[in-house]
Formats: sequence, C-alpha cells, structure tokens
Amino acid sequence: MKTGPREITTPFRPIPLDVPDGMKHNEFFNSTENLNDLANNNGLLVNSENLLLYRKALGHSTEFDCSIIYNTSRTILNPLGRPVRRTQVAESVKHVWNRMNQIIISYMLEKYPDPEEALVLAGEASLDATWPLTSPGVPSIRMLHNHFVVFPTQTLKNARVADADNPNLTDGGQHSLFQAYMRDVYREFFDRALSLKILKPASESDARIRLTGYPQGLPSWEIQGGQAALKDVLFWREYDEILKGFIDFYRSFFSQVSTRNAPILKDVYFPEQVESVLLFNNDFMKTAKKVRDHCIMDAKYASAIRWQPAFKQLIYRNDEGKLIVTISQNSIGNAITELLGVVVNRDPNAEAYAAVEPALIARLLEVRRRLIEADLGEGIATAYWPKE
Repeated sequence: MKTGPREITTPFRPIPLDVPDGMKHNEFFNSTENLNDLANNNGLLVNSENLLLYRKALGHSTEFDCSIIYNTSRTILNPLGRPVRRTQVAESVKHVWNRMNQIIISYMLEKYPDPEEALVLAGEASLDATWPLTSPGVPSIRMLHNHFVVFPTQTLKNARVADADNPNLTDGGQHSLFQAYMRDVYREFFDRALSLKILKPASESDARIRLTGYPQGLPSWEIQGGQAALKDVLFWREYDEILKGFIDFYRSFFSQVSTRNAPILKDVYFPEQVESVLLFNNDFMKTAKKVRDHCIMDAKYASAIRWQPAFKQLIYRNDEGKLIVTISQNSIGNAITELLGVVVNRDPNAEAYAAVEPALIARLLEVRRRLIEADLGEGIATAYWPKE
C-alpha cells in the first residue's frame, strides 16, 4: 500500500440558504441568521453556556462527524469580537466544554476500538478572526468550534493518493514557514516553556499515520494514560498550555515581522522563555527579517499574512492506539483533517447522503443521549430527529 495523503469524496444534501442580494456568502455565513439555520436544521444539543452541538451539514465524513460551536452570535454581534480560541473563553464555559469533549471522544474510541479499522480525530481550528471579512478564503463561521470525525480506514485505503503539492496540505513539514526555517527553535521553545506531567513529547514516527504519512514535522505529545487521562482536568490544562505556547511563538514572531527589533509583548504567557529562547535566537530573527522584506516588496504576499494566531490543535489516535496531541499554524483555507493527510471533496448528492444518513444520525443521537445524561445540555428537535 503506497504511503501518501488521501483524497476522498463525501456526499452532502444541498443546503437551501437564501443569501440576500448584495451580500457575500462569507458575510452571510457569519450572521446570526445563518447560525439560526445551523441550530434549527442541524442542531443536536444546546446548553446555557451557549455551546451548540450540531451535525456537520457540509461534513468531512459520513461515518461520524459533528461539531461544538461556542455560539456567541447573539451576545457578540461584532464577528471580529467573538472568542476564537480557548484562552479567550470564560473558565465556567471551558469547564463544560472540556467535559463535552471528553464524552464525545470517549464515545468515538469505544465505538471504533481498533486503530486499524478507523482514524479517530478531534480538535479545533481557529481560522476565524484573523482576516478581514471580505478576504477570499475566510472560513464560514467566525467563532470557536471543535470537530469530531471518524474515517473508516478502508475508505482511506480505497481513496486515490492526493497531490502532495495541494496548498491545503502544506501547513506542516518542509512546506511550513516555522518548520522550514525555525524548526529547532520552535521545538526548543516548547520544551523550555512547558512543564507537563500527562503529556510527553512524541517521536515523529509515533505521531505519523503510516497510511498518509502525516502529520509532517510538527511538535507532538503522547497522552500518557490514554482515554482515561481525558477525565483528568490536568490533561485539559496541559492541552491549554500547548496552545498558549503556540500563541506566544506566533505573536512574538509576527511582532518582529511587523516591527524590526520590537520589544517583548507585554501579555505573553511565558515571558522568560520568549526573551531567552526566541528574541535571542538568530534563526528566529533572520526569518522575521526574511518575511518582513518580502512583505515590503510584495503587496499580495503581505495581504495574505495571518498577523493574528491561527491554529489547528488536534487529538487523534495513532496506529498503535496511542492518543497524540499536535498543533499547527494554518495555511489558507485548509481543513482540520488535512493535518492528518486527508483531503475531503464535498459532493452535493442528496441521494448518496440519504443512503448513509440514518446510521450517521443514530450515532450522533447516542452521543447526545450521553451528554444529556451528564447534564451537559438539552436536546434540539429538527425535521430529522426529535428533541429527546
């Protein structure tokens, strides 16, 4: 079996949305009206913390595919003012969110216990408040949301090998700005900044999925204790520490790109390590100069820069059944599945989707039942399923 990224086609039912005249699709997708449609037609569960569990209408997989979104569309009308990462979320909300994550991931691992039979992944992608609303490629929902996906391994084996130069596959490994020029300092910063007990650094061979060869060149950590560790609040705190380290690295780097010899940012999480590891590292500063000079000379390149942190952070099961955490900066428009080498093409095919829909919904409703039992929300009724 050839190793390489896989490209699959996933059917979906066309969504009957009427976008007002004169309004761009990505502007409408960020509106409260669109979130109403998401909840009413695809919503599974909601709670008083404004966390909404929903079926992915434009899904990655017809085996198992759902998301939780922190739906602040009614409480924060400015899309650029909405939380787009866990570090911006109130502790009370994050506590509930972590419990929801733990229950859904545990369900996937129990339902699909064999790593040779299914690729299981869960994580979040903050694509959102990093570009102007009118930029091409802006994601559809400008709010923090998680993804929970299962791909049958046989589906990936049967899929054709994707073009390795697909731009959506180039946010890790040798294609990445961080990895190409600052690989050593990137890893050293994580090692020096983070004090972890449950998470331990994973080798590239442990992190990589053999079939796809991804992820490539990214810092990764094994969750010691596996599924049981997800019930420990300490794990979720360490999961946040990785995100904080990434944000410090990204913001510190682009502050140097923006302003030569910029002082250390006042609100970094790890000021000592930023100063000693990053701002005193020649590779780090040379790369910032390279990007700054390019921005000055190339308007199109400068416009494409993501000046604010945009990330994908992922929990997934490797080939040996270990749970792995990794984090990556985002390239333009890529999906969370592409971090593991799975490219998804969506096919508007209502008949094909209808054939797999009943089994998919049955699995999603079972997850919903577990969440309701744990007092994590109330069911939502749609045209496709009842409230309870």
